[in-house]
Amino acid sequence: MIGAALLFVVTKGKTLLLLLSKFAAPLVSMAITVGAYALLSPLWFAVGLVLLIFVHELGHVWAAKRKGVPVSAPLFIPFIGALITMKRHPKDAVTEAYIAMGGPLLGTLGALLVYAAGHAWELPLLFVLANVGFILNLFNLVPIHPLDGGRIAAAVGRWLWLLGLVGGLGLIVWLRSWLLLLIWALFAWELYQRYVSRRGNKPLSIVGVYELPLDRVQMPDWFMPSSTHTRELSYTTYCRLTGEQLVQFDWTAMRFRGELELPVPAIVQGVQLVGAEQVDKGGGALLRLKVRVDYVKHDNDRYYVVSAATRWTYGAAYAGLAVFLIGMIWHIQQAQLAPPIR
Repeated sequence: MIGAALLFVVTKGKTLLLLLSKFAAPLVSMAITVGAYALLSPLWFAVGLVLLIFVHELGHVWAAKRKGVPVSAPLFIPFIGALITMKRHPKDAVTEAYIAMGGPLLGTLGALLVYAAGHAWELPLLFVLANVGFILNLFNLVPIHPLDGGRIAAAVGRWLWLLGLVGGLGLIVWLRSWLLLLIWALFAWELYQRYVSRRGNKPLSIVGVYELPLDRVQMPDWFMPSSTHTRELSYTTYCRLTGEQLVQFDWTAMRFRGELELPVPAIVQGVQLVGAEQVDKGGGALLRLKVRVDYVKHDNDRYYVVSAATRWTYGAAYAGLAVFLIGMIWHIQQAQLAPPIR
């Protein structure tokens, strides 16, 4: 038995290490968040709250996978919540809304199961957790970017952003929430830059690092670039059918060709070699090249082009979910299953 276990560790050890490294940050952030909430509330409430948030984020991950958009694992932030980051910008507003909708839908289902368990086991703590879960998912439907409601509004109608901008102030006063105030302020600044000052397209850049075997380069030492060496590289840019925009570049003298995927639709301004160094690794000497792609974000006019039927579908789902959440919160309060939360 021990020998079989050791054989498994030896043969699968690399895979296990990769899995542990991938989920280490989410697990550590979950544990820290549970500990932070446990300082102000009972431990089991803190555990349940973090699990409800986790279910909400899994909804986003599931929806993103269905749309082929790569995302990070959920990262928890005490007293703020959790987030995932999209490694590639969605190709249109409908995809963005679909991914955003996944969180509140699965999160609401999770809170509903907790509510049902509260009835089955007659545990007041479960009703409290369900109530908090419904409130958190309703909060995320506020049409303010980057909350889920702000992203869903991209497919329903951007006029909802104006509603969120005005109604958000009322919510801030009523809830006295510094977090909502911060989100609202960032959202207002984003709208100002995009539609008023027209300065949203500031210069951006992304850097890639590439390694070439020195024996493949076959250049004399005096020709080798140094760490301060810079030069413009020729490039081409194209989009895959799935929406990703890529930049290909090359340095013919070094027999080097590289590629970078841009995180957002962009207009490429140039590609530049910004550094090079020789490094020794177990497999031999390598030439490490650092390449920077300069670009500005391109606002695709067709990004927000959504058919009327799709707008009505997402609008009905958005409104229906909000009404259901309000109804569940009102029911729990009226039945006095959980204390009011302000």
